[in-house]
Amino acid sequence: MPKRTRFTTWRPLATAATAALLATLLTPAAAEAAPRGSEPVYSYENAIREAVWVDTGLDGDRDGRTDRVAVDIVRPRETARQGRKVPVIMDASPYYSCCGRGNESQKKTYDAQGRVAQMPLYYDNYFVPRGYAFVGVDLAGTNRSDGCVDVGGRSDIRSAKAVVDWLNGRAKAYTSRTGTTRAQAGWTNGRTGMIGKSWDGTIANGVAATGVKGLKTIVPISAISSWYDYYFQQGAPLYDSGPEWLSDYVDSPDARAKCGAVQQKLVDGAPRTGDWTPLWTERDYVKAARKVKASVFLIHGLQDLNVRMKHVGQWWDALAKNGVERKIWLSQTGHVDPFDFRRGPWVETLHRWFDHELMGYDNGIDREPMADIERGPDRWTTSEVWPPSGTRAATLRPDRGDQAGVGTLGLHRGHGTESITDDPKLSETDWAAHLDKPTPEKAGFATGPLTRDLRLSGSSEVTVTATPSTPTAHLSAVLVDIGPARIRDYADAGEGITTLTDRTCWGASTTGDSSCFKETKAKTADVDYTVVSRGWADLGNHASDHRGTPLTPGKRYTITLDLAATDHVVPKGHRLALIVAGTDQGLIDPPSDRPALTLDLSRTSARVPFVGGATAFARATTDAASATPDATVLDGVREPRTTHRVPEANQ
Repeated sequence: MPKRTRFTTWRPLATAATAALLATLLTPAAAEAAPRGSEPVYSYENAIREAVWVDTGLDGDRDGRTDRVAVDIVRPRETARQGRKVPVIMDASPYYSCCGRGNESQKKTYDAQGRVAQMPLYYDNYFVPRGYAFVGVDLAGTNRSDGCVDVGGRSDIRSAKAVVDWLNGRAKAYTSRTGTTRAQAGWTNGRTGMIGKSWDGTIANGVAATGVKGLKTIVPISAISSWYDYYFQQGAPLYDSGPEWLSDYVDSPDARAKCGAVQQKLVDGAPRTGDWTPLWTERDYVKAARKVKASVFLIHGLQDLNVRMKHVGQWWDALAKNGVERKIWLSQTGHVDPFDFRRGPWVETLHRWFDHELMGYDNGIDREPMADIERGPDRWTTSEVWPPSGTRAATLRPDRGDQAGVGTLGLHRGHGTESITDDPKLSETDWAAHLDKPTPEKAGFATGPLTRDLRLSGSSEVTVTATPSTPTAHLSAVLVDIGPARIRDYADAGEGITTLTDRTCWGASTTGDSSCFKETKAKTADVDYTVVSRGWADLGNHASDHRGTPLTPGKRYTITLDLAATDHVVPKGHRLALIVAGTDQGLIDPPSDRPALTLDLSRTSARVPFVGGATAFARATTDAASATPDATVLDGVREPRTTHRVPEANQ
């Protein structure tokens, strides 16, 4: 398991000199009371609000001039008068005009002079009075920017990277979209932190993966780490359309008129076969993790079925391998911002994180546990490192039971076969609900009731050997905790939260930009089972994750499915189950055929990371009851929603 990476504390010269002077002149008690964080001492109402257009050096819309992206800035007026340079918090987004940001879908609004009047979310309200500048960037092809949206590609990433370059004196900006008057960023020290949810957080990942100088930290929330894995998993299509739909969804009217060629490239470069193409290579940030110099504070929902947890596992592991400083929060929600599931602790933690990373305060956040994990609604625990020390993969083996499709799960090699017939009308919720009943669409394998708690932490994989009856076949594998629990209802429209009518305020306000937002509470469900982790694949990709081939009916194939990262405790008395099936309705699209599949259990297994490894699993299953449970129908959350998703909540 990756060891914990400690932070290097950076402190600006002025701060260090002040601290040294205080240590010399003040009594020990007074020195101890010296500020450990930024305070709201600057006027938000009188803050400087301005817009510049940064030249990206690209001509994506082919109008004969390089594209400029709009950058709206809110920064303290007092520091500008004093000649003090400030750090920057930046959110680069395609959503500022088309769709809105946050739980209340806020959009940018402007005054008569074209200056931003309302900046969505609370970042500017809270951080500008504390001595930060906030920068909201319209990605190329959106809102007031030139260019075209290319969904995580060169244009998207260059849009934001060019702004970081400008903040550090390496790029050109202008005071208008088409004018020649230059704008300088002499008011900033260049130290930039990027933040954002979903597509915005994805841009932060992508910019960090360029290794751009001046980007000191990123806070990606529910973010994509590789765009292929947003649309496919090992050849299995997760949606019935590609990135061209998403580009059209956020394009400005001007971009729609000019960006037909870019749209066509997205269509041609992302075939629905699920094969890997150069388009996906360009949008894979994991492969460039070695270039990341910024620290990473990652936040994600364990039940996010939009940007799925696979994005977390592969990105986190790549960052750890390359020694990147990092911190993580994992909630029980779906695609939800921490401001809406843990508001007070979140704002406090984010404040301390930026103070440490951008202002150099030695506030102790680098010496605190690496991970915060939600175990139940509003019930949090921490881990010193993540995954925890002592976490090791154990190889679990499915075996036949007394009834067809209802088997056991243990450490000893299985035998015989099981048969399943793909039913694209059914999903993981149907399979788990009928785990203990023979049904044709799935094969389920479970331990007996555990004799002690068992913690899974990290990414699993399931190797399946199957013989199909048709030239095409899709496979799904899920790990399930069988037992009663109260969880966040991630399948509800709010994905684990309910929005209330009361408001709380987080920072200063103006007439045009309120810092007050609707409160939320956990939306819970009482269930008999919880799906812990999922994975899918096209069996035609058995020889390569990147390219599929037609299957020969009657021939045996072996494929390993990558399951999403998780952190879950299966309590004493519950059972751990592995289910293998075909199409997971609502989460992957079905194959062309409706195959029957024969599973060779002697060649099928699951590698699952347990805290304590195989020893912990053996101890938890020792003397576990082996009697066949009652074949009752189990209650869970509703089946996954099948509406067309975009990488943002409430859309």
